[in-house]
Amino acid sequence: MAAPSDQQEDRRAALRRRVLAARDALPAAARQEKSQLIAEHLLASPLLAAARTIMAYVAFRSEVATLPLIAALLAAGRTVAVPRTLIAARRLVPHRLATPETDLAPGAYGIGEPVPERTPVLDPGGIDLVLVPGSVFDPAGGRLGYGGGFYDRFLARDCPRATTVGLAFELQVVAQVPLLPHDRRLDYVVTETRLLGGLP
Repeated sequence: MAAPSDQQEDRRAALRRRVLAARDALPAAARQEKSQLIAEHLLASPLLAAARTIMAYVAFRSEVATLPLIAALLAAGRTVAVPRTLIAARRLVPHRLATPETDLAPGAYGIGEPVPERTPVLDPGGIDLVLVPGSVFDPAGGRLGYGGGFYDRFLARDCPRATTVGLAFELQVVAQVPLLPHDRRLDYVVTETRLLGGLP
C-alpha cells in the first residue's frame, strides 16, 4: 500500500492531468475570448491600483494568454518584468520588458523568455504584483503548478511581500487543491467570470 504522501502525490498528479487535458481541449477561439475577458477583469479590478511594477508570465501552450495584457500594462505606463528560468539553479530571474516583439525569444522548455542582452535584470524586491501561471486553482488561493516549484521558491524567497494573482480559466478552478507544505497560496485568482480572493 502506498504511503499517505505517495497517495497525495498521486492525487495531485491525477488532478493536474485531468484539468490540463480539459484546458488543452478548449478551442483556440474560446481560449482567446476567455483570455481577453480575464485581462479585462484584471485591468478593471482594484488589484492594479497601487501596483507600479508587475511581473507577468509569458503564456505557453494552452495557458491564459498574457501578451495582450502585457502590452496593455506597458501602454498604461507600468513597469513589467517577465521571468527567465535558470533550470540548473532552479530559480526564476525577472527581467524588465520594454518591447515584447523584440525582447522575447524561446527559452527554457520552449517558453518565451527575455533576451538577456536586451532586458535588464529587475530587483525582485521592487515587484508589487506577480501574475502566476498554474494548472489547478481553488477559491482560497490554492494552486498546483507544473511540478517544478519555480514560482513557489521565487515567491517565498525573492518577493514575499508582492501581491500574487493567478490567471485561470474557470475550468481550472476546483473546490480545494490538495496542497503540500511548500505550496504557496495566492492572494487572488482571476477567471473569465470572477475575481476570487485568496488569503485574508
